Amino acid sequence: MSALHFSRDHEWIAVEDGVGTVGITDYAQEQLGDVVYVELPEVGRRVERGGEAAVVESVKAASEVYAPVSGEVVAVNEALVKQPALVNQSPLGEGWFMKLRLSRLAEIDDLMDAEGYATHVAGL
Repeated sequence: MSALHFSRDHEWIAVEDGVGTVGITDYAQEQLGDVVYVELPEVGRRVERGGEAAVVESVKAASEVYAPVSGEVVAVNEALVKQPALVNQSPLGEGWFMKLRLSRLAEIDDLMDAEGYATHVAGL
């Protein structure tokens, strides 16, 4: 998988061949606590950068998952429907939410790298 890029809203994306795998960061899942439900977008849905793409609910709260870039949903992680705890167990791996075919690849340049994201989180 390619390098991870991070949004200020605590989503990550790894892009390969114009398709990005999207999930939430370890920091985000820690803040949520035990995830009990995930609502995934429909395949084929178009999302805009910063727009709501999915919903995650935990024992503490419900939260939106925002699209870090614009694109079309080409796949979703169906495993999360039956095992939402995967988000807690492997937020940067098996707990991914969706795959997006990017419509504007240059939007990746507006995201942070791992070091920039760590600095961002440290300031919270």
